[in-house]
Amino acid sequence: MGEPGLVLGIDIGTSSSKGVLVDSRGAVVARASRRHDTARPRPGWFEHDAETVWWQDFLVLARELSADAGDHPIIGVSVSGIGPVLLPADASGKPLRPAILYGVDTRAYDEIRELNREFGEESIVERGGSALGSQAVGPKWRWLAKNEPEVFERAKLFLMASSFLVLRLTGEYVLDHHSASQCDPMYDLREARWAPDRVAAIVPGVELPRLAWPTEVVGSVTAAAAAETGLPQGIPVTAGTVDAWAEATSAGVTAPGDTMLMYGTTMFLIQVLSDPRPGPGLWTTRGAFPGTYSLAAGMATSGAITDWLRELVGGEFGELAAAAGEVPAGSRGLLMLPYFAGERTPIPDPDARGVIAGLTTSHDSADLYRAALEGTAYGVRHNLEAMREAGGGTRRFVAVGGGTQGGVWTRIVSDVARIEQEIPAETVGAAFGNAVLASVALGREPDIEAWNPVAEVVRPGADADVYDEFYPHYRALYRSTMDISHFLARKNSLA
Repeated sequence: MGEPGLVLGIDIGTSSSKGVLVDSRGAVVARASRRHDTARPRPGWFEHDAETVWWQDFLVLARELSADAGDHPIIGVSVSGIGPVLLPADASGKPLRPAILYGVDTRAYDEIRELNREFGEESIVERGGSALGSQAVGPKWRWLAKNEPEVFERAKLFLMASSFLVLRLTGEYVLDHHSASQCDPMYDLREARWAPDRVAAIVPGVELPRLAWPTEVVGSVTAAAAAETGLPQGIPVTAGTVDAWAEATSAGVTAPGDTMLMYGTTMFLIQVLSDPRPGPGLWTTRGAFPGTYSLAAGMATSGAITDWLRELVGGEFGELAAAAGEVPAGSRGLLMLPYFAGERTPIPDPDARGVIAGLTTSHDSADLYRAALEGTAYGVRHNLEAMREAGGGTRRFVAVGGGTQGGVWTRIVSDVARIEQEIPAETVGAAFGNAVLASVALGREPDIEAWNPVAEVVRPGADADVYDEFYPHYRALYRSTMDISHFLARKNSLA
């Protein structure tokens, strides 16, 4: 079972950070969270300041949870964060600008086309597993070189949220294989290493981090980090990873055929594979564990739309969700495209835009809220169809994230996609997954079925037939409004 004591898991999310202390039996002893803002300096740009968001959140959570540990020793740390992101740093690890976030940031559209011409689209997919899109890091490096050359010239290190924290805690410059596999076109998927020719063409002069697996111990907490965080000096720290893959681990989505649906600010889907199977419009990556691969999909918005609606109309999430639950399937004749920040998969279109069709003066906030939940559910169905077409086979579906609470959203997704979803007892997500990864690294061999058992199963109901009628019109709505959305996106970018 490994050494007794507590493991600390901390995750840096898009709009909040969370942390947990977990004992050797998988029980959450303490938990903490902290909200933060995401900067949007221009349309299509999303950024985090690594010092004031990532590091300050980590400090607050680590100190609070260290105090909650009492007499129980903290014996290991694992971290995760939003990704893939681009944080250029100098040779000492000091950030040179705010981090450019993952696929919601669409600034590098021209650079995607440029790198496709340079390396060839088929070659990029064959070697890296994924076509270039807003999720890829390579085009954002190229954007930085063209638009902020003074920053690019000073850049010596490449960091993500998890690797930035690991560097601060241990002094070790390392990145996990999964995160690296989302740095298209700079990573060789089958060889599990950086692609030296493409690295030289995109980031000359930048030393890329050594690669490790999320379950590997890569260093220990230094004396300086211990003084700043309140953590014990010398305790082991794992390599960390991207938050969605830590969240999948928290729910036991680790075997081929397991599929996670993460209900959060964005909707994220991960299917575990035993071998790479690139699919059009999807991402094929390395998994969280050695020898595994993932077929992944990510919608640019989901919970972000419901948050926007809540701010627009007032009220609380619980009240709006309850009211939406009383609205009949089909939202009384509304159909929403959830592309409020472009779309990532399976339509890689940064200039896609949100559309609400069927509006009348008789519709109210509950109808709109339900239409938003249904729109994201149609997007889930679209992504699952793309996964099946790529050859992925599903053994089970597991739903995680804050959006699983209340039951309305998960019920709509089960009806729209005609799937059965397991909801685990512990929904704190990636932070708990980090505790699992740290426990593996310490030799505890956690039994995830015992640590985080299934608490509820959501099955499709009678509304599935209604949604089958709406779904073809959802697919047609994008095609029929695409040119208009692209025109409006260009106008917005000039504003």
